[in-house]
Amino acid sequence: MPFMANPIRTIDTIQYSATEADDCRRFREKVLSWYRVHRRDLPWRRNPTPYRVFISEIMLQQTQVNRVAQLFPPFVRTFPSFKRLAEAPLAEVLRHWSGLGYNRRGKWLREAATIIHRDHRGRLPRDPATLVALPGVGKATAASIAAFAYDEPTVFLETNIRAVFIHHFFRDAERVSDGDLLPLAEATLDREAPGQWYSAMMDYGTELKRVHGNPTRRSAAHKRQEPFEGSQRQVRGGALKRLIASSVPLSAKALAKTGGFDLARTQRALDQLVAEGLVTATPEGYVAGSS
Repeated sequence: MPFMANPIRTIDTIQYSATEADDCRRFREKVLSWYRVHRRDLPWRRNPTPYRVFISEIMLQQTQVNRVAQLFPPFVRTFPSFKRLAEAPLAEVLRHWSGLGYNRRGKWLREAATIIHRDHRGRLPRDPATLVALPGVGKATAASIAAFAYDEPTVFLETNIRAVFIHHFFRDAERVSDGDLLPLAEATLDREAPGQWYSAMMDYGTELKRVHGNPTRRSAAHKRQEPFEGSQRQVRGGALKRLIASSVPLSAKALAKTGGFDLARTQRALDQLVAEGLVTATPEGYVAGSS
């Protein structure tokens, strides 16, 4: 459902305190009221099985929602279960991961699926302490997976949640730490429906950024993303993309020529990709996937 032109006004009329229980309750009620009207229709929300939640949360770690919304449906059609994902060749997984960036996440996702299929009978664990042991899953991601997949009342922060708390509770503050925000996350959590609550906070935070700018710039956790154009990330991503698309091994020289980067940078990228298990060096050249 599309957002209203100025949906923030009704919630901005309240002055909030980080220590008042009544304020936290009113804040929660306002956010949820806004969400009931303006919630985003996202593909992983339509059938939020634990598997689909897990895939979406890993994809969303470092990729914008609009991009994930495009690539999530074909990915889960191709790999509809932990078993299918675990058994797929790495090169196939990386091919379907293409466009999501940070390809190590695709490799870690396959490794996590292998562990879940082998050690947990194909069932996603619900305990964050078990989830965090999976490849590519940090504490915040483990908590979010548990909340969305099983409605576990976990406490965590991510960029849009930070934006909401900083905007409403730390209007004049700079370098706001997560230590300041976590008590708010605990106090305002809707423990009866934590998955819905976090969806509401994330959707509201996205719209708040659009209307008011990005409050997370005042977070101590905020890091400015380096430009992608001309970066080593671009060299790595381009080389891997061409290897995935190729039916034959390719040399560093050939990859440098087609990628438009010098041979030294291309070779450095290939060495990194080999070390990370995303690419294999053969006598004939480089191929995508592990040996």
